[in-house]
Amino acid sequence: MPDLWQPPESERAIGLGFYATTTPPVAGTIKAEADDFVVREISSYPVPDPAGRFIVLKVRSRDWEQHELAARLGEWLGLPRNAIAWAGTKDRRAVADRLFSYRGDPPAGPVPIPGVEVLETYRARDGLSLGHHYGNGFSIRVTALEDAKAAAGAFRETVRQLVELGVVPNLFGPQRFGEVRPITHLVGQALVAGDAAAAVEVYLTGLPDASGDEGRAARLAYAQDHDARKALAEFPRAYRFERQILERLARGASPEVALRGLARELRLLFVHAVQSWMFNRWITDRVAAGLSLSVPIPGDTLLRVARDGTTPSRDAIPVEAGNLPECLDTVRKGRARLAGPLIGYATTNPGGPVGALLTQVLAETGIPPDGFRLPSFPELSSAGAWRPVTIGTPPIGVRPDDAGVRLDFALPKGSYATVIVRELLKPGATRAVSPSSGRF
Repeated sequence: MPDLWQPPESERAIGLGFYATTTPPVAGTIKAEADDFVVREISSYPVPDPAGRFIVLKVRSRDWEQHELAARLGEWLGLPRNAIAWAGTKDRRAVADRLFSYRGDPPAGPVPIPGVEVLETYRARDGLSLGHHYGNGFSIRVTALEDAKAAAGAFRETVRQLVELGVVPNLFGPQRFGEVRPITHLVGQALVAGDAAAAVEVYLTGLPDASGDEGRAARLAYAQDHDARKALAEFPRAYRFERQILERLARGASPEVALRGLARELRLLFVHAVQSWMFNRWITDRVAAGLSLSVPIPGDTLLRVARDGTTPSRDAIPVEAGNLPECLDTVRKGRARLAGPLIGYATTNPGGPVGALLTQVLAETGIPPDGFRLPSFPELSSAGAWRPVTIGTPPIGVRPDDAGVRLDFALPKGSYATVIVRELLKPGATRAVSPSSGRF
């Protein structure tokens, strides 16, 4: 029997508690440079219309976080906060092609933002909204490899195992929780608990895993003295969101009011990160309980696969004893996928083994479904939704080049390239202590 591998504590802390494959770790690095991680949005283009009210921009960016880039584009265009819309969130440490939209006039000249290029501009009758795309294509270079040829061979074996499985767990990748500081879900936990002061504290001072964050000294100083005026002089200018909070605190605002200085989309990210963390734990606990990620049982939920390959959350089908044969057949034919809960205030317990799994996750996290009502921030409340537990294994190209090994593949929207890459590299993994640990 091949060795099984256990993820490091840093991954287990965000719910990434197992691997789907048994291949050993490969020492390597991604994102050493932004050019090592190229992502291209597979867009559902708004229909061009010369008389349209919206402007659509196709943008190529290097080393830009989504919300920061939208804020800078808005400043350049003279638009109010929240005027810029997009379809999908992209990695910060990357070269990314994506669409933005807004109501107004076309830009008057070249974009003056470093590392940003506008590739295309046109008028459209409709703007973008979150999820208004099909997926993303990735070209990722793995560097710092001891032997690129041997690494490519190891990667191909992992790909072979994923193809044999036919599916990949649809986990939320590490960047969902913060690429430099994985604290997004911790801020969200405080919000869901109704503690805005704790949320502000974590956002301004949290430094898990001895983070290499360049604002480390300023964060540590603020954690000691909580002097917002002094912190404004010490926090890097590039930390625009921390500074927005600090500016309000320096004027005597409460933590609730200070948090409202952030755009709603960014505050929603905190709440969604909690749901993502709980979803990852749900999948990990399901695997540990010996329940399949592909074969439904009574109490499960399915999502229909639409003609465009998407799985709209509104098309949820409860699995019951009476319809189990039909549900099994629908999944076998690829017309539906097993779904897991993005827990919200409307999430209910179905009972049975699936209900026991939900109860376990709620007990482990200490977050009840009703916590997602957020009475202090009702605009952030979430009833919950459903997310496919797996995606079909995509074709994955493995090709050595002069600098390392390139991986080429495409994923549906909402799925994470880093989940594929962690199966190939297994960074920080150790041999599992028991035969059941890490089994998919």
